[in-house]
Amino acid sequence: MHPGATLRLLRVDAGLSLRDLARRIGVSSAYLSRVENGVDAVPTPERLAAIARELDVPPTLLMDVAHRQSPFVANYLEEVPGASALLVDVARRRLTSEQLLRVRAFLDAEFPTPAPWPDVPAPALGPVLTPGRMVLRLTCSALEDALDVAAGRLAADLPGVSASHLVVELRRREAESSNAVGNGVAVPHAFVENTPPLAALVTLAQPLPDETPDGVPLRLLVVLVDGEQRTHRLMRLAHVARLASHGLAERLSDAEQPSQVQSRLAELESLR
Repeated sequence: MHPGATLRLLRVDAGLSLRDLARRIGVSSAYLSRVENGVDAVPTPERLAAIARELDVPPTLLMDVAHRQSPFVANYLEEVPGASALLVDVARRRLTSEQLLRVRAFLDAEFPTPAPWPDVPAPALGPVLTPGRMVLRLTCSALEDALDVAAGRLAADLPGVSASHLVVELRRREAESSNAVGNGVAVPHAFVENTPPLAALVTLAQPLPDETPDGVPLRLLVVLVDGEQRTHRLMRLAHVARLASHGLAERLSDAEQPSQVQSRLAELESLR
C-alpha cells in the first residue's frame, strides 16, 4: 500500500498546492513531497489529523488508509490494558470477516454504543454502484480502454451527459496526477456539475503494467462521477483508498458475477 499516493490524490482534488498544504500543517513542502512519493514514512497520527482537518475529512479515515492507530484507540488501550490482550487473541484466532461481523453483532447487542461516533462516516461505495455498471474480467491493453468502457456504463445512467464528455473529464483529472492508490487499485474520477454520485467498477482479466505508486500492476478500477460538494467527494475517494488498503482488488478480481461483487463489497464495507 502507498498512503502517500492517497494523500496526494486528496490534496489535488481539494485544490491545494503542495506548498499550501505544507504551510498549513507546519512542515516543509520538501517533506510533504517525500511523504507523497513514499520516500519518507507515513506521518504520525497527530500530523495525519492535521492534514485531515485541512482537507475537511474525518481523521480516522486517513489513519485507516495509512494503517495508523487513531489517538482515540491509543488512549483507550492505555486506559484499559486488557483490551490489547483481547486484540492479540483475535489476531491469534485469525477470525475471518464473517466471524468479525458476528463479534460486532454481539457487541452491539450486549454493549450498545452510548453515543454516535464523533466522525461522520464516509459515503459507502455499494449504494452508488449497480450491477449494470460492473464490468468483470475485462480484457484490454491500456487504461484508456477501460475508461472508455466505464464511461459508457456511467453515461447510460446520466441523461444529458455523453460518454465522450466523461472520458475527457476522467483523462483531464488523470493528467493532473495519477489516480492509482496502490494494492492494484486506481480511482479515476470526474466532477460533473449537477450529477448524482455514481460509480462503475472494472476488474481486469490481465493486470495492466501501468506506473503505480507501489509498483503493483492495476487489477481493479473504481470509476467515480459526481457533482457533490468537495467534502463528500474527498471522503468517497479516501474510502475507496481505504478499501484498497484492506484488499479490495484481491477480494473482487476473481468475481465472475455482479452478485459476488456486491456481497464481498458489502462485507468489506461493514467492517469500516
